[in-house]
Amino acid sequence: MGYEDQTHVELGKLLKDRGIVVPRTKDERIAALIWDDNNQAIRSTPTASSNPFQERFPWATASVIAVVVMLIVGGSVTAIFFGDTILGWFSDDEFDGELIDFDSAQARAFAEGLVALGDSEWQGRMSGSASEHAAAQSNLDNFSDFGLSIEPNSFAVPMFEIQEEPILSICMPGVIGFPPCAFTDLGSQETVFTHRSDFVLQGYSGSADYQYQDQIPVVDLGNASDDGTWENASASIGMVFGQGGVSSNTQLFIKAQENDLYGLILVTWDSTDGENPPNNCKIPGDEGRCVPYFKSVDTSQFESMPPGIPFMMVSDQVGEQIRDDVVNGEGLIRMIVSVDNQGERDVKAPCGILPGKTDELIIFGGHHDTVYNGPGAVDDTSGSASVLELARQFANMADSKGQPYYTMKFCTWGGEEEGLHGSKAYVAAYLGQLQDNLRLYINLDMNHVDIDLDTRGNSLWMFGNDARDMKYVNQIVDQFRQENPKGLASKYTINTQTLDGPKGESDGMPYNSDHGPFVYDIQQQDGDERGRAIVCYGSGSWEYHTFHDDMDRFNEESLAVSGIIYGSYAAWLAWG
Repeated sequence: MGYEDQTHVELGKLLKDRGIVVPRTKDERIAALIWDDNNQAIRSTPTASSNPFQERFPWATASVIAVVVMLIVGGSVTAIFFGDTILGWFSDDEFDGELIDFDSAQARAFAEGLVALGDSEWQGRMSGSASEHAAAQSNLDNFSDFGLSIEPNSFAVPMFEIQEEPILSICMPGVIGFPPCAFTDLGSQETVFTHRSDFVLQGYSGSADYQYQDQIPVVDLGNASDDGTWENASASIGMVFGQGGVSSNTQLFIKAQENDLYGLILVTWDSTDGENPPNNCKIPGDEGRCVPYFKSVDTSQFESMPPGIPFMMVSDQVGEQIRDDVVNGEGLIRMIVSVDNQGERDVKAPCGILPGKTDELIIFGGHHDTVYNGPGAVDDTSGSASVLELARQFANMADSKGQPYYTMKFCTWGGEEEGLHGSKAYVAAYLGQLQDNLRLYINLDMNHVDIDLDTRGNSLWMFGNDARDMKYVNQIVDQFRQENPKGLASKYTINTQTLDGPKGESDGMPYNSDHGPFVYDIQQQDGDERGRAIVCYGSGSWEYHTFHDDMDRFNEESLAVSGIIYGSYAAWLAWG
């Protein structure tokens, strides 16, 4: 039986048995075996070479390439070029590697360690804070303990700082006393709302000190669609009923600035009357109440950040009480917010580095910062813990397999929650290196499934912006299902998708996590190639960006799905 009649995997086994470096494609493997049959010298470990292709495949002399070219012509196969290095030419190329290990218990231990570093009062690791810096240092220490080189990146970026705990309350004046709601106002009734559970500041909120005696009016802006209502809200606190997102928060804050509002309150509520409530309205222990959550704004959309407009989100119950007692009643509001949103703070981007035989890069990343108002166990302590466990696994593999072909970086980012500041700054700082050498960026952001699979689902979504990468990912997913490591394939549903369209389109990669800069910010001029990335998102995070996002619902075994699949792909690229 000739080499052409053997399978891709069988050819690989023959090469391994002969101690030959195994190339990716079937035709390359045939060429290598023919070359070996002709008694040409084959080295199992590539040596330094000025030609990166020949360094990868030392058997690829002109005569062998001629054989491969004949195979191409004879088989009418389309050549596919992966940047500066040809990783796979042919459509019949197959993943023939092994699934790597991933210790879920160790990942949970990493997560618990990071959560313990949160703010003593608010529990979060807000970017630029001592807690965020402590998390970055902890990650650096772990990378060093694994035997990796460390890279302690720090970047000064536009960042707000909450300087004191905010206060929100309302008062119904009494019948005797002046001024209203002062200590002399007998019979007045005050309701003080609880920070983090009843109300949460929004990203880049400004500062104000509004007392009852200031008698600041509150205007109901409805769903914020009526420009006339905005104009009439000047010198008032505006209140919007609706579900905010990053873009809508940005537009709301811009409108507040344009119309000279004194403050902005976003009320989170269920507009479906219980038919399909938002996740933050279904959180166990808070059923029947829509818990407020943190979202940021896109600072690039502002000519200048408004320093004197406090911006917060309140629960539906708080919003209704303010509307009933203040907007439509005789009640008064007190709002005290102290935030400096005019300066810069240092955010960290620590990396552990496993040097390769070339400068070409594969980077794993997740963000170690969280919202200020909660532990962020799922978002994104889960991703950071996965990056740490993968770094540990790859360090162990290097001990047994030797130096990888690619230089591997394992990085965690600060500044994600406020606008991807850490990863954006990193890409800007290393732009030339990334443009020349980045092979693949792998992002793990909430790659986690809640423990309540029956109620919240069991799915994970794996997507990338290049069909060539996703072809292999799909093959690894198939192998994962066949081997069913630790029973994971029987328990979790894995969805894959290629999103290779333009930025901002439905078939393009979203710019909503740290993969965004590695995909799009690398394009500095027309004609520049986009960066290549693969991403994993999990499901079931009803506690997203709230104070409830703690370790109680942490499901460490779900992290192994993306850890094994994406880790196996990176290991195959690195070692074959």
